[in-house]
Parts: sequence; C-alpha cells; structure tokens
Amino acid sequence: MKNYDVIILGAGPGGYVAAIRAAQLGAAVALIEKESIGGVCLNWGCIPTKTLLKSAKTYQNILHGEFYGIEGIESDKIKVNWQAMVDRKDKVVDKLVSGIEVLLKGNKIDIYKGFGEFIDKNHIKVGDETLYGKNMIIATGTSPKAPNIPGIKDSIDNGYMITAKGLLSMEELPKSMVILGGGVIAVEFATLMNALNVDVTLIQRSGRILSGMDAEMANTLTRQLKKSKVKVVTNTSLKAIDGKKVIVEVKGKEEIFEAEKILLSLGTTPNLDGLQKLDLKVGPSGIETNEKMETNIDGVYAIGDINGKYSLAHVASAEGIVAVENAMGGNEILNYNVIPSCVYTFPELASVGLTEEEAIEKGLDIVVNKFPVNANGKAMAEGDTIGFLKIIANKEYGEVLGVHIMASTATDMISEAVMVMELEGTAEDIAKAVHPHPTLSEMMMESAHGILGYPIHSLNKGK
Repeated sequence: MKNYDVIILGAGPGGYVAAIRAAQLGAAVALIEKESIGGVCLNWGCIPTKTLLKSAKTYQNILHGEFYGIEGIESDKIKVNWQAMVDRKDKVVDKLVSGIEVLLKGNKIDIYKGFGEFIDKNHIKVGDETLYGKNMIIATGTSPKAPNIPGIKDSIDNGYMITAKGLLSMEELPKSMVILGGGVIAVEFATLMNALNVDVTLIQRSGRILSGMDAEMANTLTRQLKKSKVKVVTNTSLKAIDGKKVIVEVKGKEEIFEAEKILLSLGTTPNLDGLQKLDLKVGPSGIETNEKMETNIDGVYAIGDINGKYSLAHVASAEGIVAVENAMGGNEILNYNVIPSCVYTFPELASVGLTEEEAIEKGLDIVVNKFPVNANGKAMAEGDTIGFLKIIANKEYGEVLGVHIMASTATDMISEAVMVMELEGTAEDIAKAVHPHPTLSEMMMESAHGILGYPIHSLNKGK
C-alpha cells in the first residue's frame, strides 16, 4: 500500500491545480481520475466552447466584411465546416491536456487512471490498488441533471436530446435546435449555434435568462439574441418530451417546439458515487464545506462543483489551493464576495460583486454609474458598440461593491475590478489610475469618474 500526504479524487481544474500546489509544498501526492486529465472544463466545457465560439465569431466577421470596407466577399460561397471547427477544437484541447500532464509529471505527482472509491476517510481503492492518504480532497464535479418528465429518457436514447458533451461531438450541425435552460451554458450554446446558422429556440423556466446576473445586462443580451433571430421563450413549464418535440406550458397554454436536436441544460447534480462510505454532510447543491474547504470529516476537503458554491473553473482552482494549504498546516480562506463570473456571448458579459438589485435589497446606501460602450473610441473603431460598464459603490466612502460589464472583451476587463475589490479599493482609486487610450478599459475609469460626480466623456453622473 502506498502512502501519501494528499490524495485528490478528480483531475479537473480544481483537482490538478491542488495536486501541483501540494507537490510544491513538499507533499507526496496522488491524483485519481477516471476519465481525462483536465476534467469537464478542459475537455468538454470551457476551452472547447470558447474555441468554437472564436470560429463562429470569425465566420460572422467575414460575412460582415463590407461593414469594415472589405469588398469582394461572396457570402453565398462561404460555408461553415463544422468538422474542421471540431478538429481545431480537439487540437487545442489535446495540446492543453498534454501540457498539464507534463506539469504533473514534472512535479512528481502519481497519477492513477480509474474510478476511486473510499474505504474510509484515509483509504481509497482504485482498481486493484488501495492507497492511504493523510488528507483527502474530493473534486469529483457534477453531471447534467435530467428532470423527471415523460419522454425524456426515450429522447436521449434515440439521440434527439443531447448534453453539452454530446453537442461538442456532433458529426454535423443540425438545422434547428431547442435549448432547455437559460443559464450560462445555455446562452453560450445559443450564441454559438445561432452564429453558425442553426435555427435556435431557447426555453427558460423563469422570467428571464441569466437570473443570477445583473438584470439590465441579461435583458440587453435577450434583445441581442432576439435581434439575431434566436427565439427566447420565458415563464415556461416543461411538460413532456416526444422525440424531437418539446411540450411546454406558456402563459397557461400548451405549446410545442420541434427541432432536430434538443440540448439539455437544466443544471447539474453532484457526483457522489464512490463516496458512500464517508459520512459526509451533503446539502441540496453538494458536499457542504466551510470557507477553508473543510467538510464535516477531519482531513477531508471538497472543492469545485461538488461543493455547490460556484460552478466555475477558476473558483475550483482557487479552492484547490486553499484546501491544499490548509491540509499542509495553513490557515487559508477564500473570499467568495469577490468572485468574477463570465458569459462568452456576443458581446461578452462579466460581473463581480453585488448587482444593483442585490445592493438595494441589502439596504445599502449606494451610488451607481453606467458608461455606454457606444461612447468608447476603441469600441467604435472595432464596430462592437453594444453594452455598458456599470459600477456600484458605497456612497459614503466610494468603495467598489460591484462591477458589471457588457462588451466584446468584458471577460478580460473584469480582472481590474476583481483586483480593486480584493484590495477594498474605491472609485477614486480607479479614476486616478491612468488607463491607456484607446482601449475598452477606459470605460472603467470613465464610470469611476461618474461615480465621483464629474464624468469626462459622458453626461451620466452617479445616481
């Protein structure tokens, strides 16, 4: 039996990062993975979808070449080669997976390929081997959740209904697709399929898509999706699936939506197989942990999607580092109040901190300023002028409480806001920082000036 200081079950962005950090701290580390190194994010999620979205965006830019003064483009001769796009996606994934494997090997981490099953809190079985771990980190993630409604199993078995993983391995593009759900994954795939000329219908249970994000951003994105001919249906109740047909109730009336493919994107359920012999405290969203990633069992930690806090790769990685440092004798916590969220639509969305609605609900005395993308020189030059940047700040001291960006590069721009909030910075700090011109990042500075009551390239003062 091999003994380890840390054993990590699951090699996604939480697990493999935890393994590397543990090795750096001098621990003997084992990493167990039943499928592919990198987990869902690298193999079937974050990286594959962004690779395909780039291909789709490039296709759309070519089609609109005349807008940029490029003549001679015969749009009827420009075709989408889905298989070529998938092949490029696979090459990107393979290269990244290979890179991670090199890092794991370089850090002398033992990798076990197979299903890990706990015997007790210090022993885990993989195949014919039993391993001892002084500390255990669970990073098993989640799987797509299918509602218990008539016809759903038959639709899946017949290949009509697919998950995100199934979509990424399609041999050809369908002519039409119904997407069940209005969360991040659903709207990103709606954006991708729509940009590649697939007829898309997005069916959302609640009153709007992206219910956890800033309402103004979500509503603006809805208008953009509709403008791009995505059919967005909200306030629905899913009744049944009949092959390629989705039967829902909308405003008290039954409606049927039919498509070649149905994408299931209605949330996830935690992967708890192999953990049954541990008396873990499990809530509705997953294994319960504190801000140190500790479970109710001493020496056992849970990170990533399995703990149900945030289904975000960067959060899983951060949690992995916190868990490992605590397992090795540290006293680290993760500040969940400063977690960025990103949506890779056209345009992108990115948020950190409180939304305007949340701040009002909390009874906070705030000042809000919004700077429009169409007033930014770089955005106008690039022809991407949809969106805005919004800062929510404490009125008394100007401390930044939340930032929400809708712009072509929002997911890159949000990091400035994260850093400011991590340091408990103020709108004045942002306003005094000289931002390069012309860049979209200037919008952060412009909005900060607005918070302070003296906007430069806008008449919109903080309210």
